Amino acid sequence: MINRKVILKITSMLLAGVLASGILILRAGAQSPAPVGTTAPGGKHSAAAGAPFRNQPVRLTRRAREYYGVVWGVEDLSVKAVESGEIIRFSWHVIDADKAKTLNDKKLEPALIDPEKGVKLVVPSLEKVGLLRQSSTPEAGKSYWMAFSNAGRRVKPGDRVSVVIGQFHANGLVIE
Repeated sequence: MINRKVILKITSMLLAGVLASGILILRAGAQSPAPVGTTAPGGKHSAAAGAPFRNQPVRLTRRAREYYGVVWGVEDLSVKAVESGEIIRFSWHVIDADKAKTLNDKKLEPALIDPEKGVKLVVPSLEKVGLLRQSSTPEAGKSYWMAFSNAGRRVKPGDRVSVVIGQFHANGLVIE
């Protein structure tokens, strides 16, 4: 069982971060930067072409990105360890609000699963704050998040995990 002081500390730090970044993060610009090693418009090579590969995060395959966009109306899925690894933040960007409703459904209980370690993390519900997730009606062009409690830091950066929310399954996401 988690100590109440630890929960309050984690909550206050998480809320401070959310308030500092804004609850809904608007996407800056419609175009994404050119992929590493590609040619940018005008024939110039992208600045990232010479960047070392070892520090590049593992991304979803093109086919997986297309699947989540077409079927679930979301893109830019990411899973990050925050608050010294005590919280795992899952975030996504909505491109089709109707298809993305499942991810924000209050009735569904999300889970983050690490199949290799046999660990299942849930979104904590705090007495004064409620669930650490956004459950408002999604809007296209906005980003959303939810936080999973990782008490004991059982799940670590580099681990491959799955996020399950009702019928939505995002498999093979790598924690940054």
